[in-house]
Amino acid sequence: MPNHHFGIMQKAPCSGERYDLFEPEKYNCISVDDRYILPLCQKLNMTKSYWHTMDRPEYGLAYWGITLIPPESLDSVIQLIWGTKELSELAEILIRAQHENKYVIHFDV
Repeated sequence: MPNHHFGIMQKAPCSGERYDLFEPEKYNCISVDDRYILPLCQKLNMTKSYWHTMDRPEYGLAYWGITLIPPESLDSVIQLIWGTKELSELAEILIRAQHENKYVIHFDV
């Protein structure tokens, strides 16, 4: 199965800056099996995000790209995955980012 990668961005993304390279090691990403993310995609489509750049506001995950999840969207994602054993490590990443008011970066499958 393909994997998604999630990590905390130490520096907030800026307008005009693009994220097009697959760099999970740069953000100390965790890997999450697609079988746990795919069922959430429709519900995640109500969550504000950015695809590849802050100049492209969207909703949900860029399933075949790179998603920037802003701090204000983290609570809704946490609520969506809370209590799912297989997503507990992802929940920890999201909670930490929320407490630090940081963006989360998601790399596609």
